[in-house]
Amino acid sequence: MKMKTKDIATNYGINSDELDKWLPKSRFKFTDSVFGGRVVDDGQNIEEIVNSFKEHMEVYARENADREKRIARENADQERAAFQKQAALASMLITSGFNFDGYTITKYSGYISGDDAVQANRPTQGWTGRVSGNVGEELLAGLVQIRRNALAELKEAAYALGCNAVIGVDFDYLTLDPETVTPQGGTLYLPFLFAVTANGNAVVIEKSGRAALG
Repeated sequence: MKMKTKDIATNYGINSDELDKWLPKSRFKFTDSVFGGRVVDDGQNIEEIVNSFKEHMEVYARENADREKRIARENADQERAAFQKQAALASMLITSGFNFDGYTITKYSGYISGDDAVQANRPTQGWTGRVSGNVGEELLAGLVQIRRNALAELKEAAYALGCNAVIGVDFDYLTLDPETVTPQGGTLYLPFLFAVTANGNAVVIEKSGRAALG
């Protein structure tokens, strides 16, 4: 006798949607109903089908629980790594000199740099003949921030090398006055571009002598 999966699910207290999804992967025979759902073919033991389905769902539940635990562990590891990185970056020492009082340099990892840039609009002349826009003010407003960003990138580069300090830090500045040709053959002057590069040498430092004892 044929039996709808929906009726099987009702009689045995199982999920009909999950049963419908599982049947094509099983060894049991079925047909799709024109009214939706599936129908188990004649000559098959319904209890055997139900027991096999329940075993499948138990395995699926265990695998899903294991997967969720693994994801939770991975997320926790990522959060812990991010916290440790943030703490390391916050405590990283930088100097324009080549040593730190109370510390010994134990490893040199080479030259590193960090960059950032800011745009400043060109002064414009209105219909009154007055020039509006102050490039100097815009530059100063952005300069502090791009220096900080360049230093942050410098620290990131040092951290990636396993270092906890940067020595010999200095800044290089670049001003660009970009322009391009318009479709009409004229010249289009683009916003000024100011860039800064923070340079230095990544090192590993350790407290030495009395500093270590303190």
